[in-house]
Amino acid sequence: MKPMGPIPPGFGADGEGRLLIGGHTVDDLIADAGGTPLFVYDKSLVGRQIDRFRAAMPPGVALHYAVKANPYAPLLAWIAEKVDGFDAASAGELGFVAHLGLPISFAGPGKTDLQLEAAIGAGVTINLESEGEAERALAISARGSRPPKLAVRVNPPFALKGAGMKMGGSASQFGVDHDRAPALIRRLIEAGADWRGLHIFAGSQSLHAEALIEAQAATIALAAEIAGHAGAPPPEVNLGGGFGIPYFAGDQPLDLETIGAVLSNVLQERGKILESTKFAIELGRWLVGEAGIYLTRIVDRKESRGETFLVTDGGLHHMLAASGNFGQLLRRNYPVAMANRFGAEADEEVTITGCLCTPLDLLADNVAVPHAEVGDVVAIFCAGAYGLTASPQDFLGQQRAREMLV
Repeated sequence: MKPMGPIPPGFGADGEGRLLIGGHTVDDLIADAGGTPLFVYDKSLVGRQIDRFRAAMPPGVALHYAVKANPYAPLLAWIAEKVDGFDAASAGELGFVAHLGLPISFAGPGKTDLQLEAAIGAGVTINLESEGEAERALAISARGSRPPKLAVRVNPPFALKGAGMKMGGSASQFGVDHDRAPALIRRLIEAGADWRGLHIFAGSQSLHAEALIEAQAATIALAAEIAGHAGAPPPEVNLGGGFGIPYFAGDQPLDLETIGAVLSNVLQERGKILESTKFAIELGRWLVGEAGIYLTRIVDRKESRGETFLVTDGGLHHMLAASGNFGQLLRRNYPVAMANRFGAEADEEVTITGCLCTPLDLLADNVAVPHAEVGDVVAIFCAGAYGLTASPQDFLGQQRAREMLV
């Protein structure tokens, strides 16, 4: 038997043992959606995270939502009323949020001239990834009447320790190396651009408060150093995010309150050149990851060489991360439950697979669950971030998943 990750707080069952999501039973949700496979996002749990962030972080630190975590349109519209801005990573994501009335920043390498032109025309802040991108943006803006809003994304000389994905400390396609940033900033200002500040992102999916505290302090010190060399205080510094959620056995929740308390002290002691600078943190996974559940129905139960397999109507084409094929070095099990026997004691060991014709389509490997039969529903938790849109939904032409916000 192999362990599973912890089921996030906020979920319970009705008197018949059926999983409740946002106060609704899975049976009712599936009926309303028209069937499975189905992603359900509980907005009350997203709101809980936002409220926790506001209470823990220093006053004035803005909260931006990273659209790439989950761009489901009803979720974006709801979040727009709760956060201070959106961070987009593509022209497509700009289109998802352009009508929602919040400040938007646009990051990511490989922006085309057409994308830069559209972003400049829309008044979006462009996080520049290179000097070449900066020159193209300046040339495009010279043909119009609006100064471009340009920030410099910095490739820092450090990475977020213990991060699931490191975004600094080495050569990278992301951002301008920190020692070259001051010259670029001077170039932007001299060219008449509306310089919006710095974006410094060191890594993601960290559960270690000490590592995040260290990275935030280093980021603020680096911002002051760059500003000093450039001779210009940044209007805003985006500190990145990196806040992780527990996915696997042994993972512990992030100590947000300690991070906020230390950040408050660091900001109070920041260098004089940053005294008028505003600060922001961009989060995606930490806000929405634990609020989502992937529901998939068992269509076959079979025995093979002494092992039991539960085959579902879903799979990695909807929930790639749970299959272990989204950057995991070693495959580990997401938290999984039988939605119609939620909270019941486990009494058998099974492997849960999807319906795709590939052995990679593994949703849970040798896990202990209550006895399940054909027609029962499997719930995979921590599915609110990097779920459907991070998965190859058209692979093998299987049915597409539904989505729902409750």
